[in-house]
Amino acid sequence: MEQFKTQVPSWAPDLEEEGETDPWALPQLKASGRSWKELSWAGRLRHVVIGVLKGFALLGLLYLFICSLDILSSAFQLLSSKVAGDIFRDNVVLSNPVAGLVIGVLVTVLVQSSSTSSSIVVSMVASKLLTVQASVPIIMGVNVGTSITSTLVSMAQSGARDEFRRAFGGSAVHGIFNWMTVLVLLPLEIAARALEKLSGLVVGSFTLSPGEQAPDILKVLTQPLTHLIVQLDPNAISDSATGNVTNSIIKQWCDTEKMVRTHPRSQPDPYLPGHHLFVGSSLNDLAIGFILLAGSLLTLCSGLVLIVRLLNSILHGQIAQVIRKVINAEFPFPFGWLSGYLAIVVGAVMTFVVQSSSVFTAAIVPLMGVGVISMERAYPLFLGSNVGTTTTALLAALASPADMLFSAVQVSLIHLFFNMAGILLWYIVPAFRLPIPLAKKFGNVTAHYRWVAAVYLLFSFFLIPLAVFGLSMAGGVVLAAVGGPLLGLLALIILINLMQQHCPTWLPHCLRSWAFLPLWLHSLQPWDRAITSCCKCCPQAQDPPADTTVKEAHCFENPVVLASHRL
Repeated sequence: MEQFKTQVPSWAPDLEEEGETDPWALPQLKASGRSWKELSWAGRLRHVVIGVLKGFALLGLLYLFICSLDILSSAFQLLSSKVAGDIFRDNVVLSNPVAGLVIGVLVTVLVQSSSTSSSIVVSMVASKLLTVQASVPIIMGVNVGTSITSTLVSMAQSGARDEFRRAFGGSAVHGIFNWMTVLVLLPLEIAARALEKLSGLVVGSFTLSPGEQAPDILKVLTQPLTHLIVQLDPNAISDSATGNVTNSIIKQWCDTEKMVRTHPRSQPDPYLPGHHLFVGSSLNDLAIGFILLAGSLLTLCSGLVLIVRLLNSILHGQIAQVIRKVINAEFPFPFGWLSGYLAIVVGAVMTFVVQSSSVFTAAIVPLMGVGVISMERAYPLFLGSNVGTTTTALLAALASPADMLFSAVQVSLIHLFFNMAGILLWYIVPAFRLPIPLAKKFGNVTAHYRWVAAVYLLFSFFLIPLAVFGLSMAGGVVLAAVGGPLLGLLALIILINLMQQHCPTWLPHCLRSWAFLPLWLHSLQPWDRAITSCCKCCPQAQDPPADTTVKEAHCFENPVVLASHRL
């Protein structure tokens, strides 16, 4: 049988040999130390005190983590507010749906806030600078761009192979779901304008009146700290997008109207200087943005590492088993199918409570890494988070002024219907839950080659959107001439891969495997050697299979098996 052995690239997820156990199975969380019954009263007291202190430390680290996300968002807004405004003001580019999609991705990545991006779109639609039809692809791009936060958070667990596999796979399933929904709904929207017509029909059937602003619970907790560091004008980016020139988006003055209403005897000036670190600073927005970016990233990464280590020390033994059973619990037969839908509701409610999908998804990813939440349970939680963030935007839209109310609510409904349609496509039918196996395969690759995660992050959220945006600047004809052949080639490669796995005898003999191509075109090993030799900080692939050079050929590569098949 030596003649039937062939060279198989070891990076392929389907060909990995992880041993007898499933690499995606939740790890066994064994108890360490003596049991509770074996401890003396002093040992039990010490155990309780340490547990309480760890709990408070975890809450403090979570608070710093959420505050660092808020400061990170402010830093990106300072660095890119004028760029975002210039991008949104180019109506010629926005008329192209594909360009609108990538603009939504880029701006959300730049400002690190889907709420900010959505508010820009609402302001432009209300100001008649953007039509509702042109806003639909941008809203889709906003939904895709918000998944970058969970991907960044997963990078903090790259030190441990299995933890990184689960964490990065969990963040990838969120992005894969958003991209797959876009691939289905964007052509449908271009052809039939389904989301625009549906949202307009729903808005037209109700009598709307401006209401009060929905309470932001998370901001109430974080503002006492974040407002001491920096405060931004919430309308500055929207003003920049609608053509109003703003020198700086840093808030220098505080409105004292509320103070006058609260204390009628006091008559202060209409505006008083703000109280944060950069009031009256001679630094421009770009310099302050870089300072905040460095500080927030340092705090974010340090806090994530400490959170993961603290979770590993807390979640063991019976405590971990109880938490895992509660989170991954299934309803008894025949109602087991309801468990996932309950998780969607929980994800939506939790996102509504914290008023941020980025915070909720970023909290789920470390729990997946340490083995508390499974991929199958995290997937509906992410879908619920997508729905929850749209309900927050919808309540905010209902608080808009009367002249902006109709447009604001319609754009918010488009965002809601987009995510609901994604759930109908990729969750209702279990066989169509394709993001889960795709994310697992992607996680298997990144577990062996850590640099693939950085490449995915760079290409998916920066280089490819920038390339499409650059081509769209040259016109729709240039975009179609360049992008059309590339998409056709990608579709052909996917088709050949599927045929190699399921019906290889339908292919010519040379296409039944990719061995005829140079090694660097069908294997990650040459790229791994080149990258790790240039960048020593990238960890080498760990725990390779026992026989990575030569493996038994699969049936679709075995000439004896192929000869027995008939077309």
